[in-house]
Amino acid sequence: MPVHKKSDTIDIVIPKPQKKDNYTSLLVILLIIASFLLGSLWTKVQYLEQSPKTTTADTTAGTANTAQTQQPVAAQPQKPSISLNTIKALFNDKNITFGDKNSKNLFVEVADPSCPYCHVAAGLNSTLNNQLGPQFKLEKDGGTYIAPVLKMKELVDSGKAAMVWIYTRGHGNGEMGTKALYCANEKGKFWPVHDKLMTNEGYDMVNNTVKNDKAKSGELSDFLADVFDRSDLKKCLDSGKYDAKISEDVAQASNLGVNGTPGFFINTTNFAGAYSWKDMQSAIQ
Repeated sequence: MPVHKKSDTIDIVIPKPQKKDNYTSLLVILLIIASFLLGSLWTKVQYLEQSPKTTTADTTAGTANTAQTQQPVAAQPQKPSISLNTIKALFNDKNITFGDKNSKNLFVEVADPSCPYCHVAAGLNSTLNNQLGPQFKLEKDGGTYIAPVLKMKELVDSGKAAMVWIYTRGHGNGEMGTKALYCANEKGKFWPVHDKLMTNEGYDMVNNTVKNDKAKSGELSDFLADVFDRSDLKKCLDSGKYDAKISEDVAQASNLGVNGTPGFFINTTNFAGAYSWKDMQSAIQ
């Protein structure tokens, strides 16, 4: 390296690179940048390949499980995947059933007394129907919604259909209410107890007072005392005779492919959600 002295300092002279050296340095820099970008791209591809895939079905299922308020009502019913024999098998002495299982029309309701949309479908809680949107406003209140449970019961009472009621956990607070329904069914009082539970007062009682607390059997019995003997109900609830039935019902609902509430079948046609009766009646034979 050439140097020369000037006074007491040393000046270092760096020779300027030739033009050819400039091109070589630029090429090296570009190659380094390209290598870095290719490495980053490869790492990203590898990460994406190893990440779990999210499908449209997965996203939809997640929405359905975490946000009942987004429950579709106007969607088309799911294609039948359950045989008529499977539906008929539900009409046994262990389940809550009404009517002749050999009827042309067999109804299944999978419900939870604490579920807001089960209340909507029952048509006895105008307050909740109105709160959940104009599409659920009952005809009697000036809306267009026709509660399917009321129409199903009418057909059963007239001898034109049969119905089975099954519990599953749709909202999470309905176990004691369900046991009360089973106790009432023993005495032929299912519908009076059902109708009281499906009022706005019943919704508050089940969700905010009783929930699934067995120690609240007295309060639930007091609430239902005008439609079912208080002492009979409390004795039945405290006996625990229907504790196992809760799990049995949940298993039956799962076998039917019902994972939320309400879930309905008209024969083998499944209606998953609080459909208006006008959207369901075409399945009637």
